[in-house]
Amino acid sequence: MTQSPDPLPPAPPSEWLRPVPLAGRHVTLVPLTEEHAADLHAGADEATYALLARGGPEERSVAGWAEYITRLNALPGRVNWAVLLGERVVGRISYSEVKVSDRWVEIGTMLVPAAQGTTANPEAKLLLLGRAFEVLGANRVHFKVDARNARSLRAMHKLGAVQEGTLRQYQVRPDGFARDSVMFSILSGEWPAVKAGLQARVSSLS
Repeated sequence: MTQSPDPLPPAPPSEWLRPVPLAGRHVTLVPLTEEHAADLHAGADEATYALLARGGPEERSVAGWAEYITRLNALPGRVNWAVLLGERVVGRISYSEVKVSDRWVEIGTMLVPAAQGTTANPEAKLLLLGRAFEVLGANRVHFKVDARNARSLRAMHKLGAVQEGTLRQYQVRPDGFARDSVMFSILSGEWPAVKAGLQARVSSLS
């Protein structure tokens, strides 16, 4: 079992559920609001909708995205940020589930096609993983990836996360499809190596 040599005490429960703004070299994370709907609608394509775990907006319009954001923000134990690359919103990233008592969070990410392959993904992950391990005192961060999403599966391996297994027919989407979810995780003792890799990737993409 991998353990942190000097684990942090956990932050107060309220801090785990607070969407504080976070800034990197090129990426800024701000609390996700309905004001970000227009950019997300403009940047989305068919693949964006097909792979969103909760089915995405019911209506493919700015109003539909605004309603979808409202629903995401209302979910208990979830914290949502908009991903800004420069001045433009290019996606959202979330602590899609927070379990303070067990000291873990789950991270979920959605980026529009124009932001894929840029610094947006590694730097957004760097910011949220850093907050989880270095501020909140998390022992573990995990990710559940749609087994059909080859791009995201490659990204998890590139990140250095450990593949733990597949949760078969784990989630039924609004269209009735029961997706398999591949589980990956990073433990606090593994974070320094993952952090170094992310920092190197951000520098190479700058």
